[in-house]
Amino acid sequence: MTRLTLDEHDRLDELQSRYITALDSKKMQSWLDTFVDDPAASYICTARSDFENGLQVAMMLDDCRDRLIDRCTFITQVWAGTFQDYRTRHFVQRVETNRLENGNIAMSSNFSVVFSPDDTGLPQQLAVGTYEDIIIIDGNNCRFLSRIAMTDNTVLPRYLVFPL
Repeated sequence: MTRLTLDEHDRLDELQSRYITALDSKKMQSWLDTFVDDPAASYICTARSDFENGLQVAMMLDDCRDRLIDRCTFITQVWAGTFQDYRTRHFVQRVETNRLENGNIAMSSNFSVVFSPDDTGLPQQLAVGTYEDIIIIDGNNCRFLSRIAMTDNTVLPRYLVFPL
């Protein structure tokens, strides 16, 4: 197993920044652009206890590129104006990276997401947990092949519209 270079770590951090900036600014196309344009691209949000117990239960299960596209369409067009809006702030810390045998990168990061309902009221903790990612760096492109957001809390203080 070869170590990642400083340049690769910079690219991973830049990818994380693009991801959280897209979500915190509600730019769903920009969020989608952080994933590879590959049918296997996926995003799953699940509770850690369900994942560790082998339960295939998810708060969000976008297990292919088409479902990622559907999520963006539903949030921006189908559900627009039908849910109580909220603003998020993501805090992420990369904790481990490994190069896989196929050259992809496995990355684990801790996350904390705070939300403010409809720009009113006091901010509250939405979720804490870890991201477990598979990332492809191809030339100048660095994107997620898969991201699993595992929450430490099994019940969230509100429904989810936007990915964590």
